[in-house]
Amino acid sequence: MSSLSITHYFPFPRVRILRQRVSSDVRRAYLEAVPDKRFRPLCHICGRQATGIHSQEDRWIRDLDFGPARVWIHCHYRKIVCPHCQKIPIEELDLFDPYLRVTKRLARYIFELCKIMTVQEVARHLGLDWKTVKAVDQKFLEEEYGETDYQGLRILAIDEISIRKGHRYLTVVLDYETGRVVWVGKDRRARALRRFFSGMTSRQRKYLEAVVMDMWDPYILAVQSKVPHVKIVFDLFHVVSQFNKVIDKVRNSEYRKASKANKEVFKGTKYLLLKNRGNIRKPKERQHLEELLQLNKVINTVLILKDKLKHIWTYRSRTWAEKAIEEWCRLAHTVNHPSVSKFAKTLWRYRYGILNHCDYPIHTGRLEGVNNKIKVIKRKAYGFHDLRYFSLKIIQAFTN
Repeated sequence: MSSLSITHYFPFPRVRILRQRVSSDVRRAYLEAVPDKRFRPLCHICGRQATGIHSQEDRWIRDLDFGPARVWIHCHYRKIVCPHCQKIPIEELDLFDPYLRVTKRLARYIFELCKIMTVQEVARHLGLDWKTVKAVDQKFLEEEYGETDYQGLRILAIDEISIRKGHRYLTVVLDYETGRVVWVGKDRRARALRRFFSGMTSRQRKYLEAVVMDMWDPYILAVQSKVPHVKIVFDLFHVVSQFNKVIDKVRNSEYRKASKANKEVFKGTKYLLLKNRGNIRKPKERQHLEELLQLNKVINTVLILKDKLKHIWTYRSRTWAEKAIEEWCRLAHTVNHPSVSKFAKTLWRYRYGILNHCDYPIHTGRLEGVNNKIKVIKRKAYGFHDLRYFSLKIIQAFTN
């Protein structure tokens, strides 16, 4: 008698494989499985023994491929009476989850594939509907990352990322020390960030020391209201980026004032003025910039302000940093341009976040890298309609 058997490939003790059938082209295999009556039926919710059988059911579920064949199992199962849950649940067979049409081992395989492939690619690879693949992946993501992990948070980085046109944003909170994305929330309003802090215990809030962000008032308000002891640090990149916009406004206004002959010198200098001087290496570009600076005193002063602004973040003494900010603001008011004066007032109002950089020399550079990778994830999947699913994929991608 032959000892060949396929039952070893189906190590589910509560299930018996009765028969099999393979299509003529060996592309599909069909199995029939029934509950092993040697075992008392268990509730899939609480795991306790049932007191009775309510009804008999059956369904087709997809299993892992066997060679070139797609494997389908016609599984018979029972609905039971559970006195503990006081419900009529499906019995636990260790074969499939009640709300998925795939076996547990195929579901785990789908989840692992979705870490490196898109939902559509996994669906094509396995011959499944993309909605089934997404449901499986999201179920595992909810189990692993559904609850926010607040453990060990000391320094945070907070920034927003645009998800679509029309000012649609997500707020991203990063553990600065580990690079782990802790939380992703809808919008970039104060209430979004308050939800994050509301999930923390009082002890976890006390453990927080500093948070780095840009000068966005809703985030500042949320931090000051929920964790007032935390030091807010403003990032150099965002401040200089805002001042670059001021430089461009000054250039435009000075261009309009210039004579017709001098306007030719202004042309093509927009990005020259935004570059760091060390990055201007072409002789032609350097000569062009020097001509503009000799021609216009206001632009010359504005570029000096830009260099001095970056230098403020190099101080480690709060006293010297505050003196540098005060000196910068005095020089800015001499320019006599509304955009420069407005920026100087803003810088002075938010100087506490710059001074905190002396105690916590942190920046959002790491978070900018995270945002770039998030954009790659979104672009690779051609966007996400389900923001909850997208948020879980982001957290998964940056979990150490």
